[in-house]
Amino acid sequence: MPRYLVRRLGQAVLVVAGVIVLTFAIMRLVPGDPAVAFAGPKATPEELAAARLRFGLDDAIPVQLWNYIRDLVTGDWGTSLRTRQPVRDDLLLAFPASLELVGTALLLAIAVGIPVGVLAARYKTKFPDFGVRITSMLAVSVPVFWLALALQTVFASNLGWFPIAGEYDSALDTTSPLTLWTNITIVDALITGNWPIFTSTLEHLVLPAVVVAAYPTGVIAQMTRAALIEESGQDHARLERALGFGETSILTRFALRPALNPVLSLIALVFAYAIVNGFLVEAVFNWPGLGRYAVQSISNRDTPAIAGVTLLVAVVYVLANLVVDLLQGVVDPRARAR
Repeated sequence: MPRYLVRRLGQAVLVVAGVIVLTFAIMRLVPGDPAVAFAGPKATPEELAAARLRFGLDDAIPVQLWNYIRDLVTGDWGTSLRTRQPVRDDLLLAFPASLELVGTALLLAIAVGIPVGVLAARYKTKFPDFGVRITSMLAVSVPVFWLALALQTVFASNLGWFPIAGEYDSALDTTSPLTLWTNITIVDALITGNWPIFTSTLEHLVLPAVVVAAYPTGVIAQMTRAALIEESGQDHARLERALGFGETSILTRFALRPALNPVLSLIALVFAYAIVNGFLVEAVFNWPGLGRYAVQSISNRDTPAIAGVTLLVAVVYVLANLVVDLLQGVVDPRARAR
């Protein structure tokens, strides 16, 4: 297990290093002069020179890359050309809201997708299996922005069951101000016992979380079904049938654990996909996360902010894969040999 951990950590470091070089290249290839964007179109030559000096734009490319890596390691992710604030501070404010949304959606997807996949495998080729496959196919295929607008129209505008947009009722900032600990609203509200904001956040979270969870739920259900069907055809399953165990017991007691190995790998992939996919959902529901920050940064050609969002998503993706790799090593010792 220690060698497996070291090998996976080394691979993660190489991937992050590649992403850093890629984001640096993107920053240099994006049209426009960062010095002009920072100083303004009416800046004097002296102000432009000062901006170029501040960002090291006159240095050789290898020197700029070295300075960029050095700054990232020391926690300096650059300064946003739009907000004039450190990109790291902006991301620390925006990312928790995205994590709140995507984390809730992924928990929902796991809680629904795995049991539904077990149900489909248990009744393979029968009506429950047919229903699960059709539903999961629709969940995977439906465009996320269409589903967001449809749920918003039906359940928010027409029925009025849920709020139409936002993270919570802004009026509560006056009546029930929230003390921040983690910057994740629902967690902070739970920690501090701020039940008005906790309840309001839950109500606002339902629709966007369902939208973000749709694709992961369908994919997890399909993968769980396929893995269980394959595992139930192995020699150990035939032995368990000969010993008198029923199909449900074989699937849940013996086949599910080894079948979770590919499902865990899939969860890491859909987690990263859900973060990026959540950008559209945040735009529709006016959710104050990375999506809104990225859209504003792109529209203003804020290259340091764009690079910061790209790097953060990549790091989160690598960490998610690393966690899943470690879980696979615990669940299935055969994975350590790969």
